[in-house]
Amino acid sequence: MSDQKNLVIAIVLCFLIIFGFQYFVEGPQMEQAPQQQTETSTTDGDTPSQIPSAAVDGASAPSVQGSAGQSGMTRAQSLQKADRIKINTPTLHGSVSLTGARLDDLTLIDYREQVDPTSPEIKLLSPAGSPRPYYAEFGWSPAPGADIKLPGAQTIWATDSTELTPEKPLILTWDNGEGITFHRTISVDDNYMFSIEQMVENNTGTAVTLYPYGLISRHGTPETTNFYILHEGPIGVLNETLEEIDYDDLQEGKAESFSSVGGWLGITDKFWLTALVPNQETSIKARFSYAPQGERYQTDFLNQEGINVPTGETVGLTNHLFAGAKVVSVLDTYEKEYEIARFDLAIDWGWFYFLTKPIYFALEFLNSWIGNLGLAIMALTVIIKLILLPLAHKSYVSMSKMKRLQPEMVKLREKYGDDKQKLNQEMMALYKREKANPAAGCLPIVLQIPIFFALYKVLFVTLLMRHQPFYGYIKDLAAPDPTTVFNLFGLIPWDPPQFLMIGFLPLLMGLSMFLQQRLNPQPADPVQAKIFLFMPIFFTYLLASFPAGLVIYWTWNNILSMAQQWLIMKRMGVSVSGTSGKS
Repeated sequence: MSDQKNLVIAIVLCFLIIFGFQYFVEGPQMEQAPQQQTETSTTDGDTPSQIPSAAVDGASAPSVQGSAGQSGMTRAQSLQKADRIKINTPTLHGSVSLTGARLDDLTLIDYREQVDPTSPEIKLLSPAGSPRPYYAEFGWSPAPGADIKLPGAQTIWATDSTELTPEKPLILTWDNGEGITFHRTISVDDNYMFSIEQMVENNTGTAVTLYPYGLISRHGTPETTNFYILHEGPIGVLNETLEEIDYDDLQEGKAESFSSVGGWLGITDKFWLTALVPNQETSIKARFSYAPQGERYQTDFLNQEGINVPTGETVGLTNHLFAGAKVVSVLDTYEKEYEIARFDLAIDWGWFYFLTKPIYFALEFLNSWIGNLGLAIMALTVIIKLILLPLAHKSYVSMSKMKRLQPEMVKLREKYGDDKQKLNQEMMALYKREKANPAAGCLPIVLQIPIFFALYKVLFVTLLMRHQPFYGYIKDLAAPDPTTVFNLFGLIPWDPPQFLMIGFLPLLMGLSMFLQQRLNPQPADPVQAKIFLFMPIFFTYLLASFPAGLVIYWTWNNILSMAQQWLIMKRMGVSVSGTSGKS
């Protein structure tokens, strides 16, 4: 009796912890998130990056620095500080600043901030002086001891171009007044890849050696989902090894640097990515760094081998910049076209990569064929059930045998309740006589865990489900069910707190889980039986905050499992109560 009392106390405490965390921690964080995103940064970002002299045996990229002052400008006002060339592609709107030749103004045409198609486009890059500066910059670092006037963040470039489109590249020039002219051609394709060709024309009478660099600077710590299964922040594949750096680690002074041949590096959000792609045949020094003043994060690379420009010649190279949405097909295409090492890992496929990516492609195909992602999820669930059918059938047959043996097990427990050893011996003899295996019922669950987790990753980390409707009130499968039983699904004009948002879909899932438990053999231990009865309630609350698409999958999977198990039980003559259907 005391054990059961302790169990009840433990359950109550668990609920108090969960509700308390939701109410006092997650709730305030969700309320503060929109406010924090609209706050103005305390930095204007106009301080140029410090570019130290490079050394062949220890090259160093432009150093991240804090900003010198404070800006109260809006994004629109900061865009007016410099002359600009518009960017206009099928997927991007924005502009290039002629001051510094920075890529610092990009919005994504195909993606909106809200489900409403008239809501603003997703803002990816923003200029210095805006509330959240976020930009990319390319340039040159001098050789050790060299005194060469180089273009920087404040350099004003000249151009005859009026617009940057996939058909019309932007051609920039700047003369340093000392016999060296710098040429830069920025081109862009129909998606999200920019090509930056940097050329140096040397008319000084002596050869010069320069080291090309690229950097991405992001001011302010962005809001993240804070889910352990998803990385957001500095990222890269260097020497074919995935490197994921947390914002927190950089804040603690754990700057990271790597030497690599080719590769890529940048900063990722859940759905968006800005990444530097150096020439894949050159040796680079890559770095992830942070400056506390102004909260500036920076990823950068510097070529380890300098570019030698003889007198009277023009020499240069081309690097690339990805800035856009993490569309799987687009990333895969770039990986092949530019031979970028593991560029698809910009999406956090997780440990079960071998399952996650195939599941994504299957779901994408079904969605294109059916035309509704929710129905595609249900169709994929049926396919997964068919694949696991042989093992599941064997398991459900074993579970039906265990269900039929329950009355006998109760009798043995009553007879040998005080003799644990004798009870176990009689139980084993019963299993052997009836050819029942208690562990066989766990096999499909064990197999389903990695499949469920892989599908969860697909639905959570990819763009496939974002802003996709189902039917009725479900307008976004990537968001939790917006209804709640605590206001009778909208009939009562009251907005409950976040921790009480338990909608229709999670309740349906909980009901399906409860009914499925009624078909399974009940634990012989009464305490375990009570814990099992509590599980549907726990999972109902847990899945209330999950994406609606995942709850649909779980509920539909439970329904299919129940149907299969009921048919097997009926064929074997076993009733729901565990007695023989023939008696």
